[in-house]
Amino acid sequence: MLVLASASPARRRLLEQAGIPHRVVVSGVDEEAIADPDPQQLVQRLARAKAEAVAARLQTPSVGVLGCDSLLTVAGVVYGKPADAAQATARWRTMAGRWGELHTGHCLLSPARPLLATVTTRVLFAALSEAEIQAYVASGEPLQCAGGFALEGRGALLVERLEGCFSNVIGLSLPLLRRWLAAA
Repeated sequence: MLVLASASPARRRLLEQAGIPHRVVVSGVDEEAIADPDPQQLVQRLARAKAEAVAARLQTPSVGVLGCDSLLTVAGVVYGKPADAAQATARWRTMAGRWGELHTGHCLLSPARPLLATVTTRVLFAALSEAEIQAYVASGEPLQCAGGFALEGRGALLVERLEGCFSNVIGLSLPLLRRWLAAA
């Protein structure tokens, strides 16, 4: 059984929908304490820190522990979860009509060896009116997600196109995980 080192309900749902048996153990890692100027390295470091924190608490070393972390970059600016509605609104004004890159770091700690990867998916956001931005932010959904949007929710209406892994934008690359589990 896989242990998901994440509080993300979206990641949990992806594993459930894919039929991957798992349980959730939240890592409690202070994400603000980990820094890296490279967004792809940062999400990988965060994913590893989460997986290692959970693995250290488990009594069953034969279990695989999966840590993940995501963030969005638009024009070189890094966006995690917005702190509040004002920040989400400002971000959406910047993101609307532009391409961004959603980076998800993955770390699978298994008895054999740790596996690390960052998967990047390009996202084209719709050109939105101020009223559309305000309505989306008022829904509260952007405050729960890296980059301020949820592809599996209302945010899907605001995405014009994706290049790359769809599930990665939700928080976990299922194709990557399938390859890792098949090799284990």
